[in-house]
Amino acid sequence: MTKRYWLMKSEPSAYSIDDLKRDKSTLWEGVRNYQARNFMMKEMKVGDQALFYHSNADPPAAVGVAEVSGLAEPDPTQFDASDCHYDPKVAPSNPTWYCVRVKFKEKFAREVPLPEMRAREDLQSMVLLQKGSRLSIQPVTGKEFKIICDLGSRAAAIGRPKSR
Repeated sequence: MTKRYWLMKSEPSAYSIDDLKRDKSTLWEGVRNYQARNFMMKEMKVGDQALFYHSNADPPAAVGVAEVSGLAEPDPTQFDASDCHYDPKVAPSNPTWYCVRVKFKEKFAREVPLPEMRAREDLQSMVLLQKGSRLSIQPVTGKEFKIICDLGSRAAAIGRPKSR
């Protein structure tokens, strides 16, 4: 099977790359969008790599890499009435929402901010950069994944020319 690449968004105040580094792995729970859920249920496989993206940050940025380490399973937060992701319409015998387990792989040497991604010609097809793209989980091509990882591994990017 071919490895796939993803971008997974999280607000740093809710769960950051540093939280994942500390915890080593986590269930990617709380996703309440059918398309993002379907990516987790049907397409994400163990070994797939994901850009960890801090949304609702100033600026939003790719900050590291996670790896899918467990296949989709029912999201436990949908059954927990005390959780903000509780869904009273579902029962444990017929779950609606799913999550995957991810593990920490790498924190970038520097964040790769959204404005820098937008400025690069070689990233213009990226789902994240498309108008109206708000999915918390989205596919990324292998080329896009590599470009962003390369940018994140650089200590400084100021003055770097745009890619051809």
